[in-house]
Amino acid sequence: MSPPVKESNPQPVIVGRGEHPVSRSMISEPALKVLYRLKNTGHQAFLVGGAVRDLLLGIQPKDFDIATDATPDQVHELFRNSRLIGRRFRLAHVRFGREIIEVATFRGDSNAPDVDNRKRDDTGRILRDNVYGDIDDDVWRRDFTVNALYYNIADFSIWDYVGGVDDVRDKTLKLIGDPVTRYQEDPVRMLRAVRFAAKLGFTIDKASEQPLYELGHLLDNVPPARLADEAIKLFLAGHASTTFELLRRYDLIKVMYAQTAEFLRASDNEKEADRAVELFRAATSNTDLRIAEDKPVTPAFLIAVFLWPVVRMHTEYFRKEGKGPIQSVILACEYVMHEQQSSMAVPRRVMLPIKEMLTMQIRLRHRRGVRALRLLEHPRFRAAYDLLLLRAQVGEEPEELAEWWTTVQTKSNAEQRDMVGMGKAKSASDTTRKPRRRRRRKKPDA
Repeated sequence: MSPPVKESNPQPVIVGRGEHPVSRSMISEPALKVLYRLKNTGHQAFLVGGAVRDLLLGIQPKDFDIATDATPDQVHELFRNSRLIGRRFRLAHVRFGREIIEVATFRGDSNAPDVDNRKRDDTGRILRDNVYGDIDDDVWRRDFTVNALYYNIADFSIWDYVGGVDDVRDKTLKLIGDPVTRYQEDPVRMLRAVRFAAKLGFTIDKASEQPLYELGHLLDNVPPARLADEAIKLFLAGHASTTFELLRRYDLIKVMYAQTAEFLRASDNEKEADRAVELFRAATSNTDLRIAEDKPVTPAFLIAVFLWPVVRMHTEYFRKEGKGPIQSVILACEYVMHEQQSSMAVPRRVMLPIKEMLTMQIRLRHRRGVRALRLLEHPRFRAAYDLLLLRAQVGEEPEELAEWWTTVQTKSNAEQRDMVGMGKAKSASDTTRKPRRRRRRKKPDA
């Protein structure tokens, strides 16, 4: 069945309070405050999008977004704790402590001419769109049917224009309108389709899925910084393993990691490419497990994992040129990280940790002397050690090496010194040699 198209006089199916499970007790207090203040000042106010979808699925939403007929300036006047953001889409953020409620004005007809407030590039991507309308227009500007549901605070009903309630029940992800056009308007919708399918366990509708195989190149026009933000959402939501498999299926991994995708395609040694895929699977599964156990995760670790096979390849290249092992991996990291910025920009704050994790993969091969003990004290040791474990797991390093670094962490300082061959020598922190005393030469007897 084709995705729904805009009707000339759209009428929503109104699902009454007794016909759906959503109640105000499921909505955060800050979101309710915003909804009621808008309503009490004469504005329409709807909880919209993913929050409504998740509540229908019995999932507690992380964010509560609101749609209204009030303009951004009117919202800003109503809430002193708000600020206006966005050039592409003008929005109001209303802050309550650590919680932010996003309030958007109903969008207008996407085909209505307004040269001052709407701009597209040559591929059809929307660059600016601040044309306002009413709810009957706004629904057609949403991406997927399951994200186009409106919870009305006035009577606690759900307004459904596009069959979203049925699609939530059937666990189907379906774009509103012509899929090719909608992906052209905003290519990041392709990544959102992957993210929602992985997160919710939904099946992507065939008409919405087919362009994913063909339109990946449109993501080349998306700013690298925006792709980085989307990648964090993709891989740190607890479904990284499924996400990775979907990105491979649609050949979208190249969008974020172009060098890695080229390595997998062009690797002369098929075994190396297969081992890299095993490493990615092990890392994403491990990330999902840590999130499930409420352990900390960082984007730096997964970025390092996805770049490691390419860094390793370039390290070997520099080694053949006669560079030393440490210098080779440092040069490889610098080259790969520089190239990475042209596809998906790596935030500056995580570039140094990534480089340190990757260069330590070579340093961890050496287990003798004070330098080995120093590694244990390095702030990035734990992350580098975790990467080593994964590499050993897929056969890239000897299991014995990983076991040694596992064991040494459990030992006392004296035992650690024995393990690195220092015996009763000075500890790692005592690395400076005391100057030798110069003996006074005896004056010759007169």
